[in-house]
Amino acid sequence: MNPLSRLVLLLSVLLAGSGVRAADRAPVEVGVVPYKVTLDTLTHGYDGNYCWVHPRAGIVPRGEHRSPAVVFTMQKLWLKGSDVFYALTEMRSNDLGRSWLGPYEHTDTLGRRDEPDGVVVAASDFWPKWHAKSGKLLGIGHTVRYKNNRVDATAARQTVYAVYDPERRVWTPWQILVLPEGPSAFNSGAGSVQRVDLPDGDILLPVYGKLKGEPDYRARVLRCRFDGTTLRYVAAGDELAVKGGRGLVEPSLARFGGRYFLTLRNDTTAYLATSADGLHFDAPRVWRWDDGTELGSYNTQAHWVTHRDGLFLVYTRRGASNDHVIRHRAPLFIGQVDLDKLAVRRATERILVPDRGARLGNFGVTEVSPDETWVTVAEWMQTFSPQLIIPVDNARGADNSVYAARIQWAKPNDFLQW
Repeated sequence: MNPLSRLVLLLSVLLAGSGVRAADRAPVEVGVVPYKVTLDTLTHGYDGNYCWVHPRAGIVPRGEHRSPAVVFTMQKLWLKGSDVFYALTEMRSNDLGRSWLGPYEHTDTLGRRDEPDGVVVAASDFWPKWHAKSGKLLGIGHTVRYKNNRVDATAARQTVYAVYDPERRVWTPWQILVLPEGPSAFNSGAGSVQRVDLPDGDILLPVYGKLKGEPDYRARVLRCRFDGTTLRYVAAGDELAVKGGRGLVEPSLARFGGRYFLTLRNDTTAYLATSADGLHFDAPRVWRWDDGTELGSYNTQAHWVTHRDGLFLVYTRRGASNDHVIRHRAPLFIGQVDLDKLAVRRATERILVPDRGARLGNFGVTEVSPDETWVTVAEWMQTFSPQLIIPVDNARGADNSVYAARIQWAKPNDFLQW
């Protein structure tokens, strides 16, 4: 975006009556970071049997005067099962989403694998992110194991990773992150988590898992090292735990203003913890609005959008005329965080992706350029009854659209990690 265009955008967001629709203006409030949102539909995938899920984008820089390549991964979900996933699939754009190549299924490297006794293992909940120190696009997720296309909750679960070759446009076969032997190593996954890459190249990677026989999950952050080929464990932070609601899962990490922020999922509410070093956190607290009332997000993911001037949470919640959506997972909201109160500023809440009858709980965030951050999500075409799993009634319009909500900043974001 050239300087004149950026100035026009800034003025249009800040000045009332500028001609920009109210839905595209950030609220006029002290300290609010101005931006507008453009919602793009990238593809559809609903055929009554399968749908696209877990859409997330990574970038590959291509020089100072060229747009980065956007590498977009997602996978098919079988609608008649619970969390039954297939091979990772890629789409690619060399012009910031104006046109796309693919989708290409990476069955050989990111597909399912057969194990003894009829067990099938898949890599899922994958998140690609550029690793600046090594100059590689590194994707991280975790394993899920099936017997007869049913999740085996008693089986081991590990963090997995793969590396992208931008010239050949292929991924390396997924590998398992090796952890020190101990009770926590059996079940430790980094599925759908947001990591932080440090200036020296080390990676702060949130993970979650549970000990054998325990009902609740625990979360912690691992310090890892990546040399461009192999991801290695270095150290582990303290475990975070709460009782009930399956504990703490799907942690996502952000760094802002010299502090680290960890958002955590629980069946009944959402939690936040903070840290000075990214490994040792204070006690988890319930996510709230800045007026002290509970945010209402629960049993789903939340992730971070970071700008040099502000920290944002992306989430779903109750109380948005959305009782028809399982776990209230639509619409998808964004709100700026009050860093003193450690709460979401209610006046800043905006809808990123609308409610069309399907849930939007599994999504990703990508810093595509200094001018744009993308939130990517797909309409999950599945709901549950006590006895069976059935497709969504799409009378509200849901068709497994895969979206990129393009947050276009009025001021450039020089907080990028690449």
